[in-house]
Amino acid sequence: TKMRLSSLSTTTRLFALPRTSHVISRGKHVLTLDTMNKDALRAEYAVRGELVLRAMKHQEAISSSPNNHGLPFKDIIYCNIGNPQILQQKPLSFFRQVVATCEYPALLQSDIIPEDAKKRAKDLLEATGGGGTGSYSSSQGISHVLSDVAAFIAKRDGHPSEAKDIFLTDGASVAVQRILRLLIRDSSDGIMIPIPQYPLYSATIDLYGGSKVGYFLDESKGWALDMEALSKSYEEAKANGIECRAVCIINPGNPTGAILPKDNIEEVIKFCVKNNMILLADEVYQDNIYVNDKPFISFKKVLREMGPEYQHLELASFHSVSKGFYGECGKRGGYVELVNFTEEVKAQVYKLASIGLCPNVIGQLVVDLMVNPPRPGDASFQTYEKEKNDILESLKRRAILLTNALNGLEGVTCNPAEGAMYAFPQIRLPPKAVEAAKAKGKSPDSFYCIALLDATGVCVVPGSGFGQRDGTYHFRTTFLPAEDQIQSVVDRMAAFHASF
Repeated sequence: TKMRLSSLSTTTRLFALPRTSHVISRGKHVLTLDTMNKDALRAEYAVRGELVLRAMKHQEAISSSPNNHGLPFKDIIYCNIGNPQILQQKPLSFFRQVVATCEYPALLQSDIIPEDAKKRAKDLLEATGGGGTGSYSSSQGISHVLSDVAAFIAKRDGHPSEAKDIFLTDGASVAVQRILRLLIRDSSDGIMIPIPQYPLYSATIDLYGGSKVGYFLDESKGWALDMEALSKSYEEAKANGIECRAVCIINPGNPTGAILPKDNIEEVIKFCVKNNMILLADEVYQDNIYVNDKPFISFKKVLREMGPEYQHLELASFHSVSKGFYGECGKRGGYVELVNFTEEVKAQVYKLASIGLCPNVIGQLVVDLMVNPPRPGDASFQTYEKEKNDILESLKRRAILLTNALNGLEGVTCNPAEGAMYAFPQIRLPPKAVEAAKAKGKSPDSFYCIALLDATGVCVVPGSGFGQRDGTYHFRTTFLPAEDQIQSVVDRMAAFHASF
């Protein structure tokens, strides 16, 4: 009774504050740029930064006054991000048929859904435990899907994979963030990232208070991974008191489109083992390959075929339904396979996953469709294969068209896009343009990209958002606009560049 009275008395005192205290604080914001977490303030994500916000304002002007918006173009072409379906890529029929049936099971009785799609939907609905797409799953993911992912990896690499080592996530980005969350303890922990790199890594490292340790890719050699540059960055970081805890590799590269050969992969594995680091393999573009002489080879496959002295390497490999020929960005499906991680560490990954309850169920189902597509003899197989091949062949044509056009511009050079979805040309700007950019407080490449957007409606991302050598300027553009639109992108860029 005394404890209850004491608690009540404390509660009463807390809520019986003088009115004047409320008057004093009224109108003052508790959370401001001055009072917020400084690591959050430091983090930047260029892919959806200033250029995109500016493009959205232009889009609003066009939408509100289609015939009187005052802009020198009629539409915005978003080449800033790998978002295929916003640029008219059609979703795969089998994926949408299965997802639609899972969302609305009455379609199991419909004649418009192929029988193999119905069977897959029925199997997946049963795998949810009877709750369907509206129920929570395990925090690690639906066990049926985890098993299918393991089977996919084993078939791809020719080496075993276990479902217990796999975590399904809302896209690969969440998986990357969780592993970095566990790796980074304070600012003395460094994560080695390629320059240029996908800003997910730099932003997340900043957000978690770690240190970015960049290693330059060799633009003169098709954005090759130079082991001397990697070692040099490691030694410099070490001399500055930074403990490098992991190396991140993006293969195929984003934004470069470069594909790592097997011998390069072996060198990276040896480097990680020698220096006691974890290897983070971002392999989300593994289906986007446009050259015949450089196939995608996973880090896990190469690791398993090396000597016993390397088999303890901790490897986290990431994949996603957002890229490839699927382009299901909005479904937010992905996974990470944790190779050689301890059970105690995997328990911590599970704990982080459980804080968010579970990955979204639709995303998990699309992951299952990605790793276990229609097979020969299935009713949907021929349609699936045709749609897949049409998309990949079209992406290859568009990649060649765009890079050739960029290389035809004065002062512009662009390495071929061997894979992924992007070109990353270097632009050589005249001194007056550099001076004008500085006068406006902008980096020269940002200045160029803003001018390109304002003149043409084409939205790209300045190279400074990905990292680049001092004194060089780049931008990243996708080649995702549809084939009947990509020529317009090329023409707009060429006309702008000639007058810039």
